[in-house]
Amino acid sequence: MNTTTDAVLPWSREKFEAKLRNQGAAYHIHHPFNVMLNTGKATPEQIRGWVANRFYYQIIIPMKDAAIMSNCPDREVRRGWIERIHDHDGHGDDPGGIEAWIRLGLAVGLSREEIVDLRHVLPGNRFAVDAYLNFCRQRPWQEAVCSSLTELFAPTIHKERLATWPGHYPWIESTGLQYFRNRTIQAPRDVIQGLAITLDHFNTRELQQRALDILRFKLDVLWQMNDAMALHYGVTP
Repeated sequence: MNTTTDAVLPWSREKFEAKLRNQGAAYHIHHPFNVMLNTGKATPEQIRGWVANRFYYQIIIPMKDAAIMSNCPDREVRRGWIERIHDHDGHGDDPGGIEAWIRLGLAVGLSREEIVDLRHVLPGNRFAVDAYLNFCRQRPWQEAVCSSLTELFAPTIHKERLATWPGHYPWIESTGLQYFRNRTIQAPRDVIQGLAITLDHFNTRELQQRALDILRFKLDVLWQMNDAMALHYGVTP
């Protein structure tokens, strides 16, 4: 066996996908702040802080998707990708995910005004989210698509919230959790498109390593958001 050659040959699609999925060990579901939220140890203040700060991420999602589309010359990709903007900004009678997140904020005791004016957004959270948006604006669209693959791990965290929050936080109206219900359906659909593009485009060992670096960058963005909130609001042991 020529080990030098093996070291530079591209991984098979199956092995490459497995390596992408293995990055889930660094997903923010494992961050102490998220563990606290999902095990019922968070105070109302901590929950409200999380919802208010996460809203800043929610509002940039359709912006980063619009950036991907603006950089993408492939009409068929754009025809599929635009669904993500509809999911968050709303379309027709569907008010969209941003409005669903505002309703979560209302359900945990925030006012609409204090959610949308971003008064509670922490500098560390803002910096991390802005870095992600700038990445998607400035890098090739295939790299921005790859950065979206944290969606591989998202259904698990949404299902966990739906399973645990009603028991841990009965004071939160069930209607406020609709965003999570929506994403358990939307995220797997999004993964199919984003994963296919990534597996097709990153087809050399060098590009595959680049894809892993990109996914780790996005995981770091989400982790930093939780670091900022843990530092400000604390983590209940």
